[in-house]
Amino acid sequence: MTSSIRPWAVVTGASSGIGAATAESLAAAGFDLVLGARRSDRLATVADEVRGRHGGTVQAEHLDVTVAESVAAFAAAAPACEVLVVNAGGALGLEPVSSYDEGNWRAMWEVNVIGLARTVAAFLPALVASGNGRIVVVTSVAGHATYTGGGGYTAAKHAAAAITDTLRLELLGQPVRVTEVAPGMVDTEFSTVRFDGDSERADAVYAGMTPLTAADVADAITWAATRPAHMAVARLDLLPRDQATARDVHRS
Repeated sequence: MTSSIRPWAVVTGASSGIGAATAESLAAAGFDLVLGARRSDRLATVADEVRGRHGGTVQAEHLDVTVAESVAAFAAAAPACEVLVVNAGGALGLEPVSSYDEGNWRAMWEVNVIGLARTVAAFLPALVASGNGRIVVVTSVAGHATYTGGGGYTAAKHAAAAITDTLRLELLGQPVRVTEVAPGMVDTEFSTVRFDGDSERADAVYAGMTPLTAADVADAITWAATRPAHMAVARLDLLPRDQATARDVHRS
């Protein structure tokens, strides 16, 4: 187990996109890191690159938040935890409710909802013990609005937002702050995964507009996690200038 005077941050879903960018941003802010994701090879590459640029300790640990044993092992591998960024999640499909794919809906619920609760529960003792714990849950504007074809995903993200709000109530009086970061359209692998690898369909999501980048969201996460101990950031909604709601997007 590595000792360090730097605070420890834990990031899930860190092999790409917002999670990888958050690892980069937190390391630059002076955190040692424990990174988790299912894709171990890609995660190791991210860890090596972050460590090479910023120094400090960067652990890469396999993690599948849909498996209780995996989350327990991941939590046991973390030397400490002052900041927990719950980023693992995702969307599958874009069908109307009338033709919903039950497998996709169950998978989204497992990762976005059950995985969230499972991860927080595993790290909560360490967060309290740190004396200055921060939980940052990455949800989505889809957690506060709906759109055609998004029934399964918006339902899961609404649940994730509700869990985050509930945590803030349950932890009142404890040395743990709870923040929700709800991005709009971000140019990552999100849409490619949603459309089962169809890159052409994924690219069309961002056609004619300028989406956020993963680094934009990571910057907001790090800002929220580094506020003074007396200041709690409850929720940050992050939108591209070309997006007004989960449904309303300007395209040139």
